[in-house]
Amino acid sequence: MTARPANAHQARLLRLLRDHGPNSRAQLGDQVDLSRSKLAVEVDRLLETGLVVADGLAASRGGRRSHNVRLAPALRFLGIDIGATSVDVAVTNAELEVLGHLTQPMDVREGPVAVFEQALALAGKLKASGVAEGFDGAGIGVPGPVRFPEGVPVAPPIMPGWDGFPVREALSQELGCPVMVDNDVNLMAMGEQHAGVARTVRDFLFVKIGTGIGCGIVVGGEVYRGTTGSAGDIGHIQVEPDGRPCACGNRGCLEAYFGGASLARDAEAAAREGTSPELAARRAAAGTLGAPEVAAAAAAGDPVALDLIRTGGSRTGQVIAGLVSFFNPGLVVIGGGVTGLGHTLLAAIRTQVYRQSLPLATNNLPIVLGELGQAAGVTGAARLISDHLFSPA
Repeated sequence: MTARPANAHQARLLRLLRDHGPNSRAQLGDQVDLSRSKLAVEVDRLLETGLVVADGLAASRGGRRSHNVRLAPALRFLGIDIGATSVDVAVTNAELEVLGHLTQPMDVREGPVAVFEQALALAGKLKASGVAEGFDGAGIGVPGPVRFPEGVPVAPPIMPGWDGFPVREALSQELGCPVMVDNDVNLMAMGEQHAGVARTVRDFLFVKIGTGIGCGIVVGGEVYRGTTGSAGDIGHIQVEPDGRPCACGNRGCLEAYFGGASLARDAEAAAREGTSPELAARRAAAGTLGAPEVAAAAAAGDPVALDLIRTGGSRTGQVIAGLVSFFNPGLVVIGGGVTGLGHTLLAAIRTQVYRQSLPLATNNLPIVLGELGQAAGVTGAARLISDHLFSPA
């Protein structure tokens, strides 16, 4: 992809076609503030670039039938979602429909070179499967703070060796296409906004509970990143003064008490100390304990597992309640790997938020699980790069 929209009108038309699919010139005219003649000029210019193609005649609305246009069907975006313990890679078309999706376990602590070797190998497999001949752009999500304009991670607590690594520059050279990089939680929020539970909401919070905990903040339909890109780092809000030590170097952070790593540690302690024979049995069978084993133990009625989930949910709800009182969102979405704990977790979060926040903020506030699961991050990554490419050069 070499062409870019020449002005804001063309960018707006490209994003409408991305978000709503093929459309007629007449219907596009209903959604943009352009005269019919000016709209025709801008659509014709987009057709000349190859970003847009003709797509037959539209259904009659009375009188002369309008022509449909759509984004070029050959456009392909690559989405890479790097988590603490896995990497997801997907290929989408220009309308962000996932055409192929691969995932594999991976430890982000292996460092950027090893991690990106795995990600690029998965991208190569997707190309070999026939879903893409090449990539017009790529979006990358990483589980830590990112200096957004440069695409560089900054002192990420769970990512040793990544501080200052030029992710955008390195991957652009490897892939031969434009690359954009963001925090993984922001991309999951964008994914749910594009194709998930937040499609109709302009102001919402997406809380990811994975190995750590983070929050994507969407204001007026746009991700809010803050001055330096660290907005939403809620896992390091203190919930216990002088509490447990946290990976960030402080004490009493939310992540020190909940999230995949903390949950695994507390479950291991319960199994080792004999307070939960159920967890001990599952550790013996699986060789380790994590969120899936805790969820299964809770489903079997184990009181220790249930208490771990409820206590963690209450602490998370405590932090979310503060965010709700401050931000007054229209929706709170809970996502990430630990959401496999299900409705026990969701109920604990809801109870704390509804109890602690003001009624004006919570009377009509849905707190729900995300719809897209693992696809949220890669869909958001494709959305990120398409936002960039569908902006004036």
